[in-house]
Amino acid sequence: MDQRGIVLVVSVSIFKDEEVLMIKENKPTAIGKWNFPSGHIEYGEDILSAALREVKEETGYEVKFISTTGVYNFQSSTGDQVILFHFTAKLSGGSLNLTEEEIIDCKWIKLNELAEMEDKELREVGVVRQITNNLQRGNLFPISMFHDQLLSTVGGASITKDSNI
Repeated sequence: MDQRGIVLVVSVSIFKDEEVLMIKENKPTAIGKWNFPSGHIEYGEDILSAALREVKEETGYEVKFISTTGVYNFQSSTGDQVILFHFTAKLSGGSLNLTEEEIIDCKWIKLNELAEMEDKELREVGVVRQITNNLQRGNLFPISMFHDQLLSTVGGASITKDSNI
């Protein structure tokens, strides 16, 4: 049996008005591909802390979580099994700052425009399409589905629930 890695990932749909933020990646396995701000959960890190950290590192923004579209399990283009936790959020602070070499561009886009993007433009197209479909259909779940301990404080920042996108 092939023992490739299991990779834990968080990703976040950040909403402003009626648009969602997409980033264009410059990683060796995803050059020029659009994706939601996302990244690996570090060893010992809690899921919501990882999501806040990745958003801040990749965009410079601070966010307030609204909901989750769920957990996705798929095989990546590199052959790893990925378990991805996807959240929705709205801006709560910070300013756009694309300092990472891995992110070369970003844009605010309406969900119907995201749904119409060509497969070759998207990273891990299957999961991006599934998340987009869930967002369009309103298949959202409360953050409270995560253990209450995760909701009290994350990295010194208070995690609050908000149902308005």
